Amino acid sequence: MKTIALNTVKPDIFSESDVSGSEIWLKNICFEKQNTYLIFSESGKGKSSLFDFIYCRRNDYSGEIMFDGKNVKAFNSNQKRELRSNHISLVFQGFRLFEELTAMENIEIKNRLTNHKTKRQIEEMFEQMGISSKINSPLSLLSFGQKQRVAIIRSLCQPFDFLLLDETFSHLDETNYTIACSLIAAEVKNQNAALMVASLGETYKFNYNYKIRL
Repeated sequence: MKTIALNTVKPDIFSESDVSGSEIWLKNICFEKQNTYLIFSESGKGKSSLFDFIYCRRNDYSGEIMFDGKNVKAFNSNQKRELRSNHISLVFQGFRLFEELTAMENIEIKNRLTNHKTKRQIEEMFEQMGISSKINSPLSLLSFGQKQRVAIIRSLCQPFDFLLLDETFSHLDETNYTIACSLIAAEVKNQNAALMVASLGETYKFNYNYKIRL
């Protein structure tokens, strides 16, 4: 997949006045592979909604979202599943991890779908992220910041054309988010993918082609 185009998209819960000043809502905009995008706004402007729409989790919006010219609202369940397995990866703001499983088991659920990473490669990411001692611990025993790192690792354990980060570094100190940014940037480059970062304004450590106000 090479492009994601939004054509006059607006969340149903917003009025036209709610989206005034946005460079995305009610506009025509196209996101392309191999570019890095910062999407910034204050809280309540729909950053998570935007990513939910692109990830086909929700369709409560007007307008069109097109993947390589195909309207996602016409996709069936199998097409959406294939999209999430091979084309779009998302680090959810709320993680959506399984508390009763270990950190590694949470990763394996994703990785088994495509066998994108070897077990050793996953272990190396845990080591780089400073949580190798937690790899076999139930997620319920991990801190919020440790869970955040597990969610980041999971997002990298699949093929993708677009990687979406929804305020992903909120509970990481500078050392850990620097390491996380380095891992993310390397995987995005390796897959010739696009990176889309939703932020309250922090730019983090990426080189952006475009900075867009939501």
